[in-house]
Amino acid sequence: MRTAFIETLFELAQADERIMLVVGDLGFGVVTPFMERLPKQFVNAGVAEQNMTGLAVGMALSGKIVFTYSIANFPTLRCLEQIRNDVCYHNANVKIVSVGGGMCYGALGISHHATEDIAIMRALPNMVVVAPGDPIETALATRAIAAHHGPCYLRLGRAGEPVVHNSSNIEFQLGKAITVREGSDLTLIATGGLLRNAVEAGQRLAERGIRARVLSMHTVKPIDVEAVLKAARETAAIFTVEEHTVVGGLGSAVAEILMEATERPLAFRRIGLRDIFSAKVGDQDYLRFQYGLDVAGIVRTVETVLSKVVG
Repeated sequence: MRTAFIETLFELAQADERIMLVVGDLGFGVVTPFMERLPKQFVNAGVAEQNMTGLAVGMALSGKIVFTYSIANFPTLRCLEQIRNDVCYHNANVKIVSVGGGMCYGALGISHHATEDIAIMRALPNMVVVAPGDPIETALATRAIAAHHGPCYLRLGRAGEPVVHNSSNIEFQLGKAITVREGSDLTLIATGGLLRNAVEAGQRLAERGIRARVLSMHTVKPIDVEAVLKAARETAAIFTVEEHTVVGGLGSAVAEILMEATERPLAFRRIGLRDIFSAKVGDQDYLRFQYGLDVAGIVRTVETVLSKVVG
């Protein structure tokens, strides 16, 4: 995802000198071509994320389209006051990009785990929150937020994420879910890097005679209300899948829709981290396994919930 983002941004910046990239002294293996070929559109703010955000707002209010970029929590939580008071309050054209969403930097511990960021960013007025599911969605999301005027949060994985979509010619629109797999028994709604696991879980469930619809909810705010309500009308159960706490993230957003609607599924379950900090150490795959976010864990949760509904 990281590579898809920077390559797309570089292409856009070559065609539009208003586009700026401001980094927090990292990622040079990826951003060096941008820095070398577009030096007037690149700023290294140093390890000073509050300053990075302030610089971005100043440039945005002078007519620039500014992308800030750093690891996990640093461009969001460390400078939350600047994002709230400067970016969002002034509806500034700043795009906050976080690389390493979820537990990508697993072994570095909770200081590098971005597991509350969606909840916090979606609570801010004017903020659009986007978590693409694969490199194809990442490239399309980068173009979409560059064209959108106003604050955006783009939550990326780290590197090496698999391509989920069979074609790059998918219809991508902020606030509109993508149906990755059709199904009429239940719906898996995934955001971010767990899209692949949701699709594979859908395939395993199909082998057991359970037809699972899979939606990529790449935009958590504004969320696709109609896609959620359609799933509630047409399938018996809805499961949200996210590498994020279940408090305030995708699951909460879907639950809010369902509780205010007349169409409700027989069962609903949020699959994500409970209200905890991870006390375990290991790479991302290991941590996903530990917290039931791997394919087998998703299937197990689905079958457990369905057995209670059917039984």
